Amino acid sequence: MEYNTLRSKLIIPEYGRHIQQMVDHCLTIQDEQERNEFAEIIIEVMGELNPHLRDVPDFQHKLWDQLFIMSDFQLDVKSPYPIPTKKDTIDSKPNKVEYPQSIYKYRYYGNNIRKMIDVAATWEEGEKREGLFFAIANHMKKSYLKWNKDTVEDSVIFDHLYELSNGKIDLRAVDDNLVQPDRQNNYSQQNQSRSNNYQNRSTNNHNNRQNYQNNQRSNHSNNNNNRTNNNNNRNQNVRNNNKG
Repeated sequence: MEYNTLRSKLIIPEYGRHIQQMVDHCLTIQDEQERNEFAEIIIEVMGELNPHLRDVPDFQHKLWDQLFIMSDFQLDVKSPYPIPTKKDTIDSKPNKVEYPQSIYKYRYYGNNIRKMIDVAATWEEGEKREGLFFAIANHMKKSYLKWNKDTVEDSVIFDHLYELSNGKIDLRAVDDNLVQPDRQNNYSQQNQSRSNNYQNRSTNNHNNRQNYQNNQRSNHSNNNNNRTNNNNNRNQNVRNNNKG
């Protein structure tokens, strides 16, 4: 008995050893025409493993590439597609993925804050612009406290805002204060409480509708039983009178 561990390693195991043996035999055929015909037979057999894809042009291209790979690129046959090379297939390296390098400092503010700062700097002067500046600063303070888990002075946030905006937004001289952390937490807790109340009301309404439907079905069933009993009683009375 010959074990698979003693046999040569399959190049593409998905096709099995029989396909690999057909490819190896094709390499030994001396006649060019016969070798080309046998290669096309191998492609047909490989396509039978995926009959729903065998007639798709892209899939046919893939089969021919895999045929050359299983022959270790030694097969000399005519292909309807460009003949691949080892360098372009097996030894090819994937393209390098470029990761964004836009954030080096103050990562806890995130990209969205930076985009908001860029947009706010282009607004015309006015109350809306000042309000947007303070809204951004408040959000920066919340993000800062979320990641640093500590208190922070408004002056620090204003300095960071001035730096991130390249000097276009300067709130360092204003007297207004940002929202305190406890007020921000209370606001978040209020929103969470509203969400919980809404969910509770929705659950109660669903339970009430379910109880109403159950009661309706129960009453309907009881009425049917009562009508059935009454009919049975009348029929029994009629039979008793007929006997009398």
